[in-house]
Amino acid sequence: MAKEKNKKKRQWIRKLRNKYRLVIVNEETFDERLSFRLSRLNVFVIIGTVVILLIVATTFLIAFTPLREYIPGYTDVTLSQKANYLQHKVDSLEVDFRQKSLYIRNLKDIIDGKVIETDTSVRTNRDVDYKNIQYTKSPEDSILRAEYESESSYDLYYNESDELYTPTTPLSNYYFFAPLKGIATEEFNLTEGHYGIDIVAKDNEAVKATLDGTVIFSDWTVKTGYVIAIQHQGNLISVYKHNSVLLKMDGNVVKAGDPIAIVGESGELTTGPHLHFELWLNGAAVNPREYVVF
Repeated sequence: MAKEKNKKKRQWIRKLRNKYRLVIVNEETFDERLSFRLSRLNVFVIIGTVVILLIVATTFLIAFTPLREYIPGYTDVTLSQKANYLQHKVDSLEVDFRQKSLYIRNLKDIIDGKVIETDTSVRTNRDVDYKNIQYTKSPEDSILRAEYESESSYDLYYNESDELYTPTTPLSNYYFFAPLKGIATEEFNLTEGHYGIDIVAKDNEAVKATLDGTVIFSDWTVKTGYVIAIQHQGNLISVYKHNSVLLKMDGNVVKAGDPIAIVGESGELTTGPHLHFELWLNGAAVNPREYVVF
């Protein structure tokens, strides 16, 4: 019995090693084109090698290339990086939103004639003693600072020299367009809380923007009626009160001389049709008479 099994095994091994010829001939002329000498063992080895190479190549593509994100179950390879970036972005937007909300609230208080006591800058924790903190600069930090300063030295936007809060050009060098041609009935007076100048003109006269800028407030208030405020360069704001009609909305970009409202007598603090015009620089009221010819 054992001998028969060994005999069959030797015969099976012999069959694996038997040579066969694979011939490719021309069907019409029967000329031999190609021929291969193969055995069953060679065929099994070749097929197994090809299968192993395909498995290795597929594994490599899935593990080390972005193609794996197209396979169900795999996430984007940059998902973690994007999540960290979005987290930092949300934190920055939250701080910026808080500052902008406080800024708009102060602006509304300015329009209503209230005293501004709130600081729109970022507040520090007063419980921490910052005077005793010692800073040490590492070589890497010095290199990073030098690279940043060299890259931002020609920046067209605001930098650390307080350009956001200080006008790059003195107000005397600006050409202010008169918002309304008429007669001044009440002048600028800080001691009496009159932060602008009152101009009387004809009915339905157009109120015009004094400089290029962006409308940051255009709405109704109880005391001053229809009010419009424009943000200009150099942290300068112009305010136009007691209008009968507003021609611009929040976010509109205007040019100097563009009509923005119609003169009127809206609001409680008015005794007749006129324009109350104010100029605010860095949060402080300035006398429009010094810069505008009415």
